[in-house]
Amino acid sequence: MPRRLFLIPALAAPLMLAACGSAAPDPRGVDRQETLLSVSATGEAETRPDQAFFQVGVENFGQTGEAASAANREDIAALLAALKAAGVAEKDIQTRAVNIQRIEWGDRKGQYQASNIVAVTVRDIAKADAAVAAATGAGANVMSGPDLRMTDPEAAANSAYAAAYNNARKRAEAYAEAAGMEISRVLYIRDAGGMQGNRYIPGAVPPPPPMMPQSVMVEERAMDAGGVIQPGQTTSTVSVQVDFALRAK
Repeated sequence: MPRRLFLIPALAAPLMLAACGSAAPDPRGVDRQETLLSVSATGEAETRPDQAFFQVGVENFGQTGEAASAANREDIAALLAALKAAGVAEKDIQTRAVNIQRIEWGDRKGQYQASNIVAVTVRDIAKADAAVAAATGAGANVMSGPDLRMTDPEAAANSAYAAAYNNARKRAEAYAEAAGMEISRVLYIRDAGGMQGNRYIPGAVPPPPPMMPQSVMVEERAMDAGGVIQPGQTTSTVSVQVDFALRAK
């Protein structure tokens, strides 16, 4: 019986030592022989917009609300017909605002103001200038835009993310080389969002304040290059954070 009693702690001791010697796993996924390196990088991609979006409408005045509204209905009907004749599909014209109000100040005090604004999407950017010309020729006197867009904005953003990751990888390789180490694996990738032109690309950081549209009277609008809309290039800029595990060479 005494021998049996002494054998119990002898068997238990190796188990206790093994438990004390095992390290808890690192929640970041780094092994004991590795070093964590966290890198932030940005990437860009340029894409030519292929769509144009603008808002256009008519504003009328009258001695009564009924007179202003009647004139506005007639003018907006002519505007819509002109847009459709210029090749804008009906599904790409959407009413945004219909307003009527009594004016209580200025030279028109006591009159009524009626307005109707529509949003127009031109899916072939080469036809955008013709659509604007058709609208103004039909009597449009209020306009904002254009906002130049891409049919597939995600493709441009993905190209920028690929560039951002490649930049992060190159930076990590430079750090590793300086430390006499090499990259063993990627532990974590975080999308930090970015911008595509004036539009925010969702990510892990809060978006900037929204930009307010600028509406101007067409008569006062200065059109560059004779009124021709120039699509140019839209730059997508994004950021990523990548955690790498480094090991000794």
